[in-house]
Amino acid sequence: MSKFNPADTIQDLQYFGEFGGVNPSISDSSTYTFLSAKTMFDTFEGNAEGCYLYSRHSSPMNLYLGKALAAMEGTESANVAASGMGAITSVLMQLCSSGDEIVSSRTIYGGTYAFMKNMLPNWGIKTTFVDSTKLDVVEAAINSKTKVLYCETVSNPLLEVSDIESLSKIAKKHNIKLVVDNTFSPLSVAPSQLGADVVIHSLTKFINGSSDAVGGVVCASQSFIDDLKNVNNGAMMLLGPTMDSLRAASILKNLRTLHIRMKQHSHNALYLATKFEIDGLKVVYPGLKSHPSHDLYCTMINQEYGFGGMMTLDVGSLNKANELMELMQNRNLGYLAVSLGFYKTLFSAPGTSTSSEIPLDEQKAMGLSDGLIRFSIGLDNDIERTYQMMKACMKELNII
Repeated sequence: MSKFNPADTIQDLQYFGEFGGVNPSISDSSTYTFLSAKTMFDTFEGNAEGCYLYSRHSSPMNLYLGKALAAMEGTESANVAASGMGAITSVLMQLCSSGDEIVSSRTIYGGTYAFMKNMLPNWGIKTTFVDSTKLDVVEAAINSKTKVLYCETVSNPLLEVSDIESLSKIAKKHNIKLVVDNTFSPLSVAPSQLGADVVIHSLTKFINGSSDAVGGVVCASQSFIDDLKNVNNGAMMLLGPTMDSLRAASILKNLRTLHIRMKQHSHNALYLATKFEIDGLKVVYPGLKSHPSHDLYCTMINQEYGFGGMMTLDVGSLNKANELMELMQNRNLGYLAVSLGFYKTLFSAPGTSTSSEIPLDEQKAMGLSDGLIRFSIGLDNDIERTYQMMKACMKELNII
């Protein structure tokens, strides 16, 4: 049996446009006509495959993109959403009811953390946050009310690595669902192949890659995707996080170059992380042997796509971090901006940006320091030149 290669599955998909175009045609309609009343009824009941009802339920382009992303993750099906949070919130609302509980990694995207901690209790859903790298702690937090075990393949922003295969065994032992946010590691890791039940991406990031569209996706079994889209009780149908067809078309086009981009992101990030570690900086990158989960990650990834494009540096204080980011932006080394996966390097201090929803005491408990800078490394052609320019900025500010 050949090894699963997600880039090959994407390449093997073939969609012809309505008039034979090499790109599928975009259906610029919010609703669709039926030739018989019975077909409309059957479509409402979910029994008319290939028929379109209303764009909140499905549209041709959204289904094309969903099929491509399911192929990428190796799942039976997928459904796209208007944002990553639209995908995450829908999945959790679908899997949990009042009185249910979630066990989640404590180091996750700030928006996800805020939803779990601040909003889900309004529906009677409790979340316990744990160090997901400690399997005994994870299992100890599970009880009879737990319905979901949630983690990120590589955590935002601390770049901790989840042992997905072991977490899957724990989830199956307790008959709960393992939900994995794989936004940081598309192509590099396929969580469904390691036992995850549901895989989520923010398409806004690496998959789209051009910082011009917002989107999300849920990749899972056909039955779970059908549940999400059910007209009576499906969270993605009733909460309405619908992706626009034009955006789905642009993301589908960008998806075709993801394998090329991820290789360059990973190459550049490993190069910089290695150099900065030699320079004596406090750098975290899963591709470094100094990373506590490096050996584990090596067993999880498709080596062809590397260790990803995310790296962190701790420069000691928030003031120093801000000075460095502003100087690097002035030297055209990147942008002081949130998000990730752009062709240009992006950097931010997550404690005051993407993780600001997490209270300061909890940030400190998880090791999120004031001086931490999160880098999304870009597609620079001459990465040695980039390194020398970054190092010059650091020397100017007495960081090195």
